[in-house]
Amino acid sequence: MLIGYARVSTLDQNLDLQIDALKKAGCKKIFDDKISGSRAEQPGLTKALDMLREDDTLVVWKLDRLGRSVKNLVDLVSALQKQGVHFKSLTDAIDTGTTSGRFFFHVIASLAQMERELTAERTRAGLEVARQLGRKGGRKRQMTDSKIESAKKLLATGIPPRDVAANLGVSVPTLYRWLPAS
Repeated sequence: MLIGYARVSTLDQNLDLQIDALKKAGCKKIFDDKISGSRAEQPGLTKALDMLREDDTLVVWKLDRLGRSVKNLVDLVSALQKQGVHFKSLTDAIDTGTTSGRFFFHVIASLAQMERELTAERTRAGLEVARQLGRKGGRKRQMTDSKIESAKKLLATGIPPRDVAANLGVSVPTLYRWLPAS
């Protein structure tokens, strides 16, 4: 039996295109979610997975409808294969019910994994070059050197830390982080 799964990320998006394609593909049952793919809990997907039996096929309109993480996608399809369940993505032309479909799925998953790793490498290299050029990442310091000096002078005159922090435009914890109470 073909069991379909459709997902959109937000409540205002429409499932009609996906559901129509799944019906045309011959899905007898279709489950859906209106929830982000990065969320762990997808009730529609859970129901679809519970219904699948050996020799059934889980059909999605597109790979990214199943989830955002390549690792989770590969893990899910591997778990389906262990149960004797096939996977089919309509727009990506992937059908793990065939030898070439299984091969193609793993090649695509490997390429996606490689792209993620290359992106991480490029990011690390870019950060390293920025560091060598004297740039630092993250937010700018709230407490500049002049604010620290002003805070020391104000605190020395007996002004309460809360008032000093308000005067400098920072929170009390930020003030204490730069000028411990001792």
